[in-house]
Amino acid sequence: MADLGAAPVPADDPLAGRRVLVGVTGGIAAYKAAILVRLLQHAGAQADVILTRGGARFVGAATFEGLTGRAVRQEVWEDIAGESHVALGRRADTVVVYPATAHTLAKLAGGLADDLLSTTLLAATCPLVLAPAMHTEMWEHPATQHNVALLRERGASIVGPDDGPLMAGDAGPGRLVEPEVALDAVRAALVSGSPRLPDDVPAPVGAGPARRRDLLGTRVLITAGGTREPIDPVRYLGNRSSGRMGFALAAAARDRGAEVTLIAGPSELTTPDGVLRYDVTTALEMHTAVLEHLAAADVVIKAAAVADFRPVAPASSKLKKDQGVPTIELTPNPDILAELGAARSGSDPLLVGFAAETDEVEAGGRAKLQRKGADLLVVNDVSGDDAGFEVDTNRVVILDRAGGRVEVPLADKRTVAERVLDRVVAWRAAGPTGPVADAAGTLTEPR
Repeated sequence: MADLGAAPVPADDPLAGRRVLVGVTGGIAAYKAAILVRLLQHAGAQADVILTRGGARFVGAATFEGLTGRAVRQEVWEDIAGESHVALGRRADTVVVYPATAHTLAKLAGGLADDLLSTTLLAATCPLVLAPAMHTEMWEHPATQHNVALLRERGASIVGPDDGPLMAGDAGPGRLVEPEVALDAVRAALVSGSPRLPDDVPAPVGAGPARRRDLLGTRVLITAGGTREPIDPVRYLGNRSSGRMGFALAAAARDRGAEVTLIAGPSELTTPDGVLRYDVTTALEMHTAVLEHLAAADVVIKAAAVADFRPVAPASSKLKKDQGVPTIELTPNPDILAELGAARSGSDPLLVGFAAETDEVEAGGRAKLQRKGADLLVVNDVSGDDAGFEVDTNRVVILDRAGGRVEVPLADKRTVAERVLDRVVAWRAAGPTGPVADAAGTLTEPR
């Protein structure tokens, strides 16, 4: 958990100077909202709190007033002339409900407005972030899943829940995400959320405005996770990839309107709602699955860490130590990205590759981009412990075949996914030669 005494985030943080409305509802994890409020302040945001009656049973208004130095709003009937729900909604740059109970999600999905928070959200026109928290049975109930899917379709950003300890000694999906994760989701919503739908699109009810739908109608094929190449029925050759980057890309592309197919290596991650998922184990299985779905794809994003080699002859029974050290002959696996780059006609589909490097990161990435025949290559340094494999953050450089580069500093993987998709959208819009990015990452006219 973040050090609340840390120095504030630099002024170029997307949260700096922004008004964030924090809705706190009645869950045992409501105490974490106080930490989120403090983190928002450290990032330079002004945080205002709406506390529901249920939330006030867990954390008092005095806690938030002491943190923010601002009055906490709880009832519709308070200061109607100056602080109505309409004024609160219009004034906010984004709203985060942390925690969001099953009851709150149901009200928002139904467009109900029976307290200050729900009426404010119905009137708000800014991006909305919802962080669900409840017992596993409640989270997995079809009604809750339907409500979440509906809110997401309307443009709300859903963050979590996590899988972990719950109230009364229970454990499972339904745990509120940590404040730092919610902070990153709010930051991402500010960066990628649109202020309002176009005039010819009906405004959604109960979930704020839709996020950008710049991939609407686009079919995106994504690979994620590592592959496992069997040595015997027990052992395999593999890598440390968790699949988090690929799954974040799938969720982000879905939220931007894409039809997403996800081909995943072994992973315990939950399939993003609305994403079609196919599970594979080996590189050969992934190769087959990609080719099966390639014809329907407009964009292919190869985020999987595919094994370069596989054993020629896996043992049919477990190798025993008393039989001595085995000699394992390896053979190369298909290079899926390079094969796609060599076989495509013209610029379709758009190809995006990933490269995990440990030294000469950008030079190695540039060489790989040319060798693979991709349009974009996302390069990340996996030698550190805060980016790359098995962590929630990443820092990357996005290279393109026209010589451009966009650097993405350390951020959560959903934010990185959004930046990758920004480049995908820009590249497709610019035509076959793609856009050009200057040293600061600013997109200009195609070459």
